[in-house]
This record gives sequence, structure tokens and C-alpha cells, in this order.
Amino acid sequence: MKEWTVGEILDAIARAVPDRDMTVCGSRRTTFAESSHLTRSLAGYLGSRGLGAHTDRADLNRWECGQDRVALIMHNDQYIDAFVGCLRARVVPVNINHHYSPREIRALLDHVQPSGVIFHRSLAHLIVEASLPPSVDVIIRIDDAAGADVPGSVSLDDVLADGGDVDPVVASPDDLIMVCTGGTTGLPKGVLWRQADAYISTMTGMEHESVEALVEAVPDSGEAFFSVSPLMHAAGISTALSAVVAGRTAVIYDNREKYDPRSVLETAEREQARILTIVGDAYAGPLVTELRSREYDLSSLIGIGSGGAAINARHKSALLELLPHIVILDTFGSSETGGMATSPTMTDAPAETFVMHPSGRVVSEDRARFLQAGDTELGWIARTGRVPLGYFEDPEATQHTFPEIDGERVSIPGDRARLESDGSLRLHGRDSLVVNSGGEKIFVEEVEGVLRGHPAVVDALVVGRVSERWGNEIAAVVALDTDSELTVDELRAHTAAHLARFKVPKEIIVVDKVQRLANGKADYRWASSITSRTDTMTVA
Repeated sequence: MKEWTVGEILDAIARAVPDRDMTVCGSRRTTFAESSHLTRSLAGYLGSRGLGAHTDRADLNRWECGQDRVALIMHNDQYIDAFVGCLRARVVPVNINHHYSPREIRALLDHVQPSGVIFHRSLAHLIVEASLPPSVDVIIRIDDAAGADVPGSVSLDDVLADGGDVDPVVASPDDLIMVCTGGTTGLPKGVLWRQADAYISTMTGMEHESVEALVEAVPDSGEAFFSVSPLMHAAGISTALSAVVAGRTAVIYDNREKYDPRSVLETAEREQARILTIVGDAYAGPLVTELRSREYDLSSLIGIGSGGAAINARHKSALLELLPHIVILDTFGSSETGGMATSPTMTDAPAETFVMHPSGRVVSEDRARFLQAGDTELGWIARTGRVPLGYFEDPEATQHTFPEIDGERVSIPGDRARLESDGSLRLHGRDSLVVNSGGEKIFVEEVEGVLRGHPAVVDALVVGRVSERWGNEIAAVVALDTDSELTVDELRAHTAAHLARFKVPKEIIVVDKVQRLANGKADYRWASSITSRTDTMTVA
């Protein structure tokens, strides 16, 4: 079967439906033909500056990269064009979280060692404060707003005006994409995907033998997919690219402003979005509130998907009450696997387990064998087939996360689950978020789910901390409805009614708002700082 590059796919679709909107972000609308030209021009510029591939993939270890890297410090606008332009030039695009502090950004840049940077001028202060490492030779700015001066930078508009409509090189399916993990519990790692594998596993691409077969699969209409989460995170860019490589329109939330549920719903209504993707309760809760405040014509919408964090049952119930015609789809996946299991919920049809992708497996505790349906052992979720090569410049972590089982290389990102007798998947949570308290293992995500299930709880995070008595214990940080009179004792009783006593948080700290990362995922470092403070008081 032929292996594809993203540039090839984009060109084929651009020839088939040149005037169809490929991306919509705020007031900017870009057709497939325009993006095809734009990305070739950007690639030509990068190639003219000497950036590209320098070592054949066959001559490298799995954790090594023989290509130049370009760091994307960007908002959502024009992110896809920058991403694809890098791939055309055989340059590795690297997502950098612009919500990191300048110190964290510099540490990540020092690790990645990029040869170039593409940034929005409104984020220029981060680059100035972080200061770029000596490896950076090419600096491209997108003049979206006033911002600090970055010496040596050139405007993207000038790059495109001077660029030609040619491919400077022929990209290879072996060329890499680097996905920096979210850093929820530790320092980000750079996951190295072959472009051809990422197309299938993270963009839900199809196995096509020819351009003609690929084009035949392009739908008659654009059928907009609306990605609300930031494209600098794996869930966001995967959703947007899944639309693009299928010939659909990728509607992208303009995240230069604070998340606004009214803007999201107005955009979904205007663009007649078929699918809307968010990240858990941090996005779902405000959408419920806004839907209750006024009417929207969302008759075109058939589903709301959540990746990176599940939507609590309470918010699912509310969304289905307000939009009874849709399906809510929790998607399980990671930067190391792409989407690999789904859990659909419809009106009067709640789901408790996940349906695995055909390439999904569960492996034993010792990582030596694949478990079979009905095995009672708590195992590791794994993906087979098209999986990443490894972690950038980290041979030890590469061998641990991407081992071989029965002669097959697999990806085991660190999530625990049981394989039910019907072959479905029952998630238990990420192993790095398991707290051993007095010899008992507590999955903090299970406790969070129970806490967030209380009608008065807006959000909750659970973390482990040192305990003189238990070695470790769990504590919770929760935010309540503004008019709630719920006490900590009542919330503990609610938790005890659903979980074993040893899983009940030893302390519950009430805050005005639970802090989350920009993509809606849990900020456990923040929660740990709250639970470790000696001056923190619970509300009783």
C-alpha cells in the first residue's frame, strides 16, 4: 500500500475542490488551492535558507532526528499552514505551548534545538524574555498585532510574497512530526512520528493506493469540523487535520481571545458545523450555561467529541437534554498513540466503557504479553501497528514506552485498564497519577469523576501528597457553584457513598476556580502547590 505525505494529500484535494474552504479561523477563510500555494511558498523559503533533511531515516536510531526543526509558538490562526509548510520542506514542526513561562519555553527550546521559529507577533514578548538558543537561524513572524521587536525576524507576508509556487524538495513518508506532550505531570517529551504513520493514526487518514482513490473519498460538501481546543496540543491539531486530509472544512477557534462559549456556539451555528471537539468539563460546563441562556440553531451538529479529558456525566446529561439529536463521544488517546478508543453517549444510552480501535490492545502488568477479553488482570493500554518511533533524544524512555511484544512494536503511554469479557475497555487512569496510600492504589481520575458528579461541584482535581501515617495520601481541590452551601463533610460523605473509604480525600480544599492548562487538561502541578500549602484552609 502506498504511503502518503500530507503535502501530497493536500495537493490532490486542492485539485479536486480548489475553491472549497480548507480552514476558517475568525475572519480568515482559506481555500484548499490557496493553502496549497501558501504552504509551497513557505517550504520554498525554508529550503532556500538551508533547512531540510540531512540524514536518511535508515541511518538513525528511533530516538534520533536527522532533520531541521522549526518551533511553532503560535495561536491557532495560520497554524495549519505553518505546520504543512514545514512538512513540505522536510522540516519537523514542533508545537510549543505559548502558555508556558519564558523559562519553560527556553528549556524546551534548548532540548528541541530548533533551526527556526514561527511566531505570532502578539507572543513576541515570550521570545524576547526566553531568548532564542544559538541554533535558531530562521525567524518568521505573523504580524497579527503589535508586539515586541524580535531581531532578525521576517514577516510571513514578505516570505509568501517572495516565494514561488514550487516544491523545493520531495518530502518523504519517513519525514518526522514531533509532538511535545502536554507536561501534565512532568517535563514535556518530544514524540517522534513518521509522517505516513501520523497521517493514519492521528489524522484518521485512510489507506489509499492511488490519488484517484483518495479523491473519490472526498465528500461532495465541506461538512465543517470545528476544533475548539488549541492547535498547539495534539487533540486540537489532530481534529483539524482529520478534517483537512478528508477534504472537509476545518473550522478553528480563534484563541487569541479568552475562551468564550457564546463565540463557540455562534461560530458553530454560522458555519453549520457537523462535529465540535472540546476538552472535557472546562469546555463543556460553560457551553451548557450558554445553551441555557439563549437559543442556537445547531441542527447541523451531529456530535460533540472530547479528547484529552472526559466529559462528566452531569454535563453530558445537560448537553443531551439541550441537544437531544447529538452523540457525545469521549475519545481516549495520547500524543504517543493518537485516538485509540471511543465511548459514545446518546440520550437514554449512557456508556461506561470504551470501544477500542482495531489496533488497540491491553498488555500485561509485566509488559510481556497481550491480554485477552475477560482477563481479570489490570493491564496497560497499548497500540500496535502505526505507532511513533520514540522520544526525541531519549533512548531509555523510547525503549520503555515503545517496546516489542511477540515481535511487534507497540506504544504503551502509561494508562491502565481492564479488558472486559465483551472486548470493551474499562479505563482506570494514568499510572503516573496513581497514589499508593498505605499499600492501596488510588487512581486520582476515578476520585475526580465522583467529586465532579456532585451537582454542586463545578470542577475538581485530586493529587497525592506525603503523609506521616500512610506514606502518601490524596487531597482534593474543588470549586463549587457560587450559591452552593455544600460543606466539606457532605462532599466527603458523597465520595464515601461511591468509593472505598481509603479513596476518600484526606483533605478537600475549596477554591474559587480550579486552574487548568490551556487545553482543558488538569494542571496537577498547580493542584499540588495548593494542597501542600500550610496556610490553606478547608471550607466546612
